Amino acid sequence: MRVRAGGSGLPLGDVRREARGVARASVRLDSPTVQHLLNAFVREHGVVAAWEDVMMPTLHAVGRKWQSSGDRYVEVEHLLSWHVSTALRSAPLLRPCPEPPPEAAPVLLACLPDEQHTLPLEALDAALRERGTATRMLGGAVPAEALTAAVRRTGPGAVVLWSQTRSTADSPLARRLADTRWGVRGARRGPVVLVAGPGWGHRALPGLPRPRELAEALTMLSRTGTGTAHARRSGEH
Repeated sequence: MRVRAGGSGLPLGDVRREARGVARASVRLDSPTVQHLLNAFVREHGVVAAWEDVMMPTLHAVGRKWQSSGDRYVEVEHLLSWHVSTALRSAPLLRPCPEPPPEAAPVLLACLPDEQHTLPLEALDAALRERGTATRMLGGAVPAEALTAAVRRTGPGAVVLWSQTRSTADSPLARRLADTRWGVRGARRGPVVLVAGPGWGHRALPGLPRPRELAEALTMLSRTGTGTAHARRSGEH
């Protein structure tokens, strides 16, 4: 149920009732209630609905309030972000999730060097794991050399690179990773590289799929067969 949210002091607009509850608890810095509400929504509705209908609207509202309040509400943003991350990482414990096939090539997720905004990538990781997709999450600000090494070591079927701001988007690095190959001679392969996040701007990057939202990223990755029994490694790296 969507309602005009009020009472939290945050500019939420037309949101679900659960988002209003999370906003009110966040403003009170009521950690137990924030975590309980987020966990309950993930358990009942799943990661995608939790991210799109509760987590993102509340996070955006806190961010807008912080920008218009002269550095106030920073503590609210930090508390809410912590509990959103906790709920996302706990998703496999909150809902039954199928186990990925042991031979499946994983999806490798990483923020580009100097990029610290991890929550959207954590949401994608949780949604993939909820579907039984094998993942390897590297988190924020992964150096270029470490990214290249991780691709060679894990043999991923796909790599998702997150950039929140233009200063962290690195097209040459994304293309270099897409050109990485491994496996035995005659059966070498490389990953599909998805570039995600507002830092990539509106420019087209041929050969690098660019999902605009969580559901679109899931659809793109499902089409590659990544993380399933059909995405097998071609050999040792």
